[in-house]
Amino acid sequence: MRLPQLHHQDLTPDQQKLYADMKSGIETSFKGFTAIDANGDLIGPWNPWLTFPQFGGPVWELVKALASNPKLPKPVREIGILVTGAHFRSAYELYAHILVAELRGLPDDKIRTIVAGQRPSDLSREEGLAYDFAAALVSGGLVPPLLYKEMADTFGQDGAAEFIYLIGLYCMVSTTLNGFKVPLPEDGDG
Repeated sequence: MRLPQLHHQDLTPDQQKLYADMKSGIETSFKGFTAIDANGDLIGPWNPWLTFPQFGGPVWELVKALASNPKLPKPVREIGILVTGAHFRSAYELYAHILVAELRGLPDDKIRTIVAGQRPSDLSREEGLAYDFAAALVSGGLVPPLLYKEMADTFGQDGAAEFIYLIGLYCMVSTTLNGFKVPLPEDGDG
């Protein structure tokens, strides 16, 4: 890792406040993967965000906004996140969201195919829409008008916006993880 692991007992007052909010949010909303180590320190993208709270704080606010009362179905969100993690080949992101996707009912064969960078042939209509929209977003350029219309018709303008911001957030998460070379936790190696 390109940054030292921060220890929660050594944080500055600004970092301590952010740590407390992040730790509470992780314990409430981020289950199924390791984000807090045995010492109570935050790992994954949270360590870089704590290291630079002027950047990590606003990112954490977006994380909370997207985690509170989501409108999109959980499998739709997870497919978008997996497409993004696969695009960036972000190891920790894929580790975490493979586990979350399994908890949210996505079958292993679908998850495996998405992580391999391919579109599963047995996606439902909504899942296929999520895959195609996320793939268009991470590929760059304008989302095709027909695809945007279908997303808005299916999930409403609020749902389309939630999905766009979700993919943008996980692009940020993936680049944070890759840029700082954040390692997998010990349980992520199997």
